[in-house]
Formats: sequence, C-alpha cells, structure tokens
Amino acid sequence: MVDPLNAWWAQQLVLCDWAFAPDPLTVEAETAVARLAALGVVDRGELGWCLLETLGTGGHPDPARLLAGLEVIALAGGAGWLSEARARGWAQRLAEEISAHHASLDAWLSALLHARSAEGWVRGDDGFYEACEALAALEHDGAGVTWEMLQEWLAHHPREAALWPAAPEHQVWRLRAAFSPVLELPAGAQDWQRLEAWLDEAWQIRDRDDLVRSLLWLAAQGDRHGWDLDASRLLEADGAARRQWQDALDGGERDYGRVLLGFLDRGEPLEWAAWDWLRLVDLAWAGACLGWLDEQEAQDFAHHGADLLLRRYSDWTALARAYQRGRSLFDGRNLLPALEADWSLLLQSPVSPWKTPLQGLVAEALIEESRDALRGWRRDPRHWVLALAAVREPEFAARQGALPALPAARREEARHYLTETLDLHADEGVEALSRYWLPAQAHHLNQLAADAAHGALPAAETPFGHALPKELAGRDGLKQASRHAATIHMAEKFAFHLQMAMDSGAFDATRLAALARALQGSLCRFYPDARRLLKAWAQWESLLPEPEQPPMVAEIRWHLEDPGSLFHWLDWQGGEWREPGPRPTLAHFTAMALVGPLNSPAWSLPQPESERECAAIREWVDGHYALHGAAELTEFLDYLIEAGDRQEYQINYAPYTLNRGRLASEIAILESDECSEEEGAHLLRLKRVRDDEDGCNDVDLAAWDIAQAVDLAIAGRQLGWLEQGAFLRLLERAHALASEHYAGWEEYARGLHAGFSFFMGETPERESFLAGFRQALVSWLSGAPPLAGAWASLDFPGARPRHWAPLHIDTLPGDHRTLH
Repeated sequence: MVDPLNAWWAQQLVLCDWAFAPDPLTVEAETAVARLAALGVVDRGELGWCLLETLGTGGHPDPARLLAGLEVIALAGGAGWLSEARARGWAQRLAEEISAHHASLDAWLSALLHARSAEGWVRGDDGFYEACEALAALEHDGAGVTWEMLQEWLAHHPREAALWPAAPEHQVWRLRAAFSPVLELPAGAQDWQRLEAWLDEAWQIRDRDDLVRSLLWLAAQGDRHGWDLDASRLLEADGAARRQWQDALDGGERDYGRVLLGFLDRGEPLEWAAWDWLRLVDLAWAGACLGWLDEQEAQDFAHHGADLLLRRYSDWTALARAYQRGRSLFDGRNLLPALEADWSLLLQSPVSPWKTPLQGLVAEALIEESRDALRGWRRDPRHWVLALAAVREPEFAARQGALPALPAARREEARHYLTETLDLHADEGVEALSRYWLPAQAHHLNQLAADAAHGALPAAETPFGHALPKELAGRDGLKQASRHAATIHMAEKFAFHLQMAMDSGAFDATRLAALARALQGSLCRFYPDARRLLKAWAQWESLLPEPEQPPMVAEIRWHLEDPGSLFHWLDWQGGEWREPGPRPTLAHFTAMALVGPLNSPAWSLPQPESERECAAIREWVDGHYALHGAAELTEFLDYLIEAGDRQEYQINYAPYTLNRGRLASEIAILESDECSEEEGAHLLRLKRVRDDEDGCNDVDLAAWDIAQAVDLAIAGRQLGWLEQGAFLRLLERAHALASEHYAGWEEYARGLHAGFSFFMGETPERESFLAGFRQALVSWLSGAPPLAGAWASLDFPGARPRHWAPLHIDTLPGDHRTLH
C-alpha cells in the first residue's frame, strides 16, 4: 500500500532534480552526506539550524525554503543523521505548512516559480519548468498523490514523531540550541565537524580531563566571577573612580571595560551567568560527541547547567538576554542591539525547540541525580582546599576534577612562596604545616565575640595606659560575629598554605591528602553547610581583614550568592573528626598565654622544628640562657619554677628596702670605682631598688619567672629537647604557680612588667623597649587589637570564671560552659 506522505514527498523531490522514487529516504548514505556538504550542511548541528530556518519565525513561509527543507530532510534521513520517524515528522510538518498556505498544486508551483524568479534562479535552460510539468503530470495522471489526497491524509494523521528529542532525559539538550539545535541522540561525530580542533583552539582542551576541568570551572566560576566583582565595585564608585578603573585596564581589556561601563550607564541588569552555564551545556554535548563523556556523564553535566539556569531565569527571553550580555563582555562589543536578530529563530519559530517553557524543562528527579553526580566529581577533599584557596586566587577554581600536571614555573613559584613568606621548607616535612592550624586563636576570637555581645569585655583603661580608640572599636565590633564560629578565619589561611604545598610538589602527596581530609572534617564539624561557612567567613573577614590588604568580603559574598560556586557542591559529609593540627586544652592554652608579650602569641601547641629553624632557636637559647641541651634546659626550667630570678631579688635586693642607708652606701661604693660587667649590672639593679622603678619593690616578680619558663619550654619543645608529655607537665606547673601568686591578669601583668624592667640589662633602647612592652601589655589586657594576645579571652589560672559561653562548639576542650 502506498504511503501518502512518502509518495507526496518523493513527488516534491522531483522539483529538486531527483528521479521519482516511492521512498525519499533510499538515497545511499555516502551520496547523501556529500550532497548535504555541497548544500553547506556539514554536520547534524548545522542541519538543526537549516530545519529551523526552513519555517522562519512564522508568517508566510518562503516556498523555496520549504522545498529545500524537504530535500535536506530526505538527505539527512538517507545519511543516517535523522531516524526515519524524525525525518517523517519533519517532512509532515513541512507538508502541513505547504498545505496551509497553498490551496492547490498550481498555487504551490506558481509560488515556487515566483520565488525562483525573484532570486534570479531561472535561466533560459533552467529545467525547473520541466520538473514542474512532470510533477503536475504525476498528479493529473493519477500516478501520484494528489493535493486533495495529501490534505485529507494530513487531517487524519497527527504527527507521530516529535521534531526534537522529547524523552525526559533528553529535554535538557534543548538548551544547547543556543549554539545549534540537537536533533537526535545519542551524540556522535556527525554532530560537530572539526570538534577536536575547535576545542583545542578555543578552549585549550585536549583530552577528557581538560574537558571535565573546564566543565567544572564553568559551573563553579566561569567568566562571570570577575565580571560580577568588577560590576559590584563600579556600582559603588563615582565617575572619577570609574574612569580610573578603565584607564588601568590593559589593551586587551579596554573594550570589555567600555562595554561594562556602558551597561552601568544605561542601567542594564548586571547579570550574565547564562554565558557560563549555557556553555557548560555546550561543552557537555561536545564531550558526548567525542566519546570523552559517556551518555550519563554528559547528561549529568547538562542537567547541572539546567539546574543553575532554572534558578536564575524565568523564561527563554531572560536567558537569551543574559547570554547576550555575557557575550558582549567577552567579545568587547555591545551585542544587545543584535539580540532580536540573533535569537529570533529560537524565540519565535513555530518549530523552535524553545517552544517548551523554560521552567519545567527538566524533571526534578533528573536534577537531583545531577546534583549527586556533581558532588561526586568534587568528593575528593582536595576540592575543599581548592574552594578556600580560590577565594584569594581565583585561578585555583580551574583545578577541579582530575589533578592537572603543573608547569615547572608554577611549582617553583609555590616553593618560593613557602620559603619566602612562610619560611617553610620541604625538608621540614608535611608536619610543619600544622603550625598554621590555630585552634586556640579561633577559641580566643569566639570568646571575645561572645563577651562583646554581652558587654563583658575588659576595661579599656589598664595599669599601663588606655587602649587606642581605633583598636577598641575593632575589638568591640566582634559582637557582630558572636553567632559565627571563627575557625574559618584561620582555616582559610591554612588551606591556602596547604594548596601552595601541594603545588610545590616538594611534599608527600599522601600526607597532604590526609591534611585535606582533616580540614574537611573540621569545617564540617563547625559549619553544617556552605551558607553557614561563607556567612561566618564574610563576617570575620569584615572584622579582621589582612593588614595592608583590602578585605575579601565581596569575593566571599559572591560565593555565597552564586548557586554554582564550588562551596555549594562540596562533600559536606565530614566523616571522623581529626584536625590538621593538635588542639590544646583550654588549660594548656592559658598556660602558654602566660608568656605574654615576651613573645608572639602561641595559638597552637609547639612541635619539633626543622634543623634550619632549630639553629636560630638554639642561638637564642644559648645567647640568653647559655643552655646547650635537654638536661640543662630541664634543670633550668625546674629552677625557674621553684626559685628563679624572684629568689635572686629576695636574697640580694629585697633586704635593701629595709635599710635605705645601707642601700645608698652600697651604690656610692660601686659608683666610686670602676665596675666589672657583673658589678655594673648589680649597681643598676640597686638603683632600681632605690627608685622602686616600675614598682619592683612592691610587686610579686614570680610572673617574670613563669613567663620565661613557658617561653623556654616552648623553645625546648621546638628543639626536641622536651617530649610532649614533659612539655605539658611544665605548662601545668606554670599554670599552678601563677594561680598561687596572682589573682588575675592585671596583677600578673604588673609582676611581668616589673620583672622585665628590673632584670633588663642596660641598653640605649631601654626606654623604647619598656614603652613597647607597656603598650603590648595594654593590648593583651584589653584585647585591642583582638589578635595581639589572649589574656582578654581567658580566665586567669585559678580565678573564678567570668566569660560568656559562645553559641557554638568551636571552643577548646576543658571549657565546661560550652553549649553543645
């Protein structure tokens, strides 16, 4: 039985110089591909555009295009580019259009002749007239399908095949029509000519790993990241600042700057994420075409792009305009005036794959599957390190997926950073990185924030002076962060150092990976999700920016607001909690704080250092204390705890306070003759007793011994002269001794200052040293600035608790008032 559609279709192909055959799809594949190429249809992507253009954007269709479309469909079916059902569906759609606009065969042929004449196709020897006569003869002789037979058949045969892939899992590829419509699945080489060359030239993508990294980068950051940040800053800038920004751009960026400023001047919405997320879908299709992604992987990436797009855009028009803005910035020329011309086919064609509403395009179950898949690509804890480090250095976002091979120059740059900035060397081993994990610092900040929120911070006035107003304001502002755990403040810096260690290639990769897992576990413990972490980070960053560096608040908030940001796609199942470095107990942290301004604050337990570091520490220990080994150190620490310099004062100087005459006589005798170095030091101290300098005669000087003991114990631990257990026992002894001698930090500070002053040797810088020490004591006691020292956040050993418990668990063990 004759198929009316096929027979009518074959009759029309006579007008294209085809020999009449009952089935229009029987042309040989090789011949069909060659003929398509001659017509400019080089792949299935171009075929999709060709079919869209056949019907245009509605209205009265061009009959010549309709006829050409029938030929192209027949060739595509013969080439295997279209399934028989899809080819018949398109042929029927064109037949419906022809039938709707032409009441008879004569009208159809007349329209075709007119179209060809208008385009200058008819020549004296043109065979098109003969083809028209042959077609008319076929119908009139009853050898073919008449016009009436076709119309009757169309009326009773609704199209059986969709024009575009319609399975739920294939709907997502309608997004890819922004580049070229997807006609059939699965994807293959026939869909995209010269694809590998294009990927290399346009993207520097040469294999599957490169492709996956680019897909993940487009999803998580893309070009929009830098554009968004520029736009947000320019919104707040005045005209002069905007001009200064534009003038600072190099030659290749000036066109971009001009377009962006134009958008600002015209009030154009500053949103262009579709530029990244549509290209994500496009690259996923490219991966499927090359076989670099299997069908499921490609669909997962495409569904991820759809997931992000559906969160941002309500309809196709909004999506197209956002893409056009992004393309304008990328190309450095405003393409919005060409929006209608560029997108009219997709937005207006009666057969556009975009006739389906954007919202609801993809089933929720498929989106959920893609979310699981994208988290799977980022499941390696290394992605936590990348996410944190990329806020400071956005280039790290391009490292997602398989670990790329880094060029030697990059490795050398990372090594230089570690040695010059951190004084961290490969021979120290991975363990040396733990010195940058500072849980005690996080505890200190959390405690200050909690106390600030309750108006319970220390007084600004101290026995040594008043805290500076600006530093007090910074301290008091911590109340804004009282609900946010502070671990992120130090963890992000640790992550950056860890990333640089990874880049250097100089450390054991397995052990670095273990640190990354520990970092993940710690952050998952303190922050339940990305939003909580990023809000905490933004808050602490605004309060404690890096010195001489602009705050990264805008960068952090970008990640908070962008749904594609890597932070939202990390594995938040932290597993067992094991931190990247040791977490001291609250008592041990308090004991280490007894050092006070004698040294930098100790925010973590000390660990044995490398030989390079040890050389400098040994020089200090030898120069100040003439100690040369573990035995001597242990003996001297016992001396400091049990007697120390305070005993020397009690024996050699305190008696003079009871006999002022004898004190004056002793001073006179020493001043009347030349003094040895030892006698000179004794004379200076006698004068200090005479003048009661810095209250040395009235203050308990045990603090000076305690601080020295803890400072030396830390050095001994770093030298490996003290094992962990011995070090902690020394801390506990110092803690107990402090509680016996003092009731609080102010009393302790007076004793430490008096001891520092009394036992200091004579030096021209004495007054400046003392002034600096007093200012440091002001900072330690007041907590202004917050990171000067830890006294303001700690209860003094043995004193009654006076601090408010933070509202989260980011505190040191031993604080029984913590809320869990």
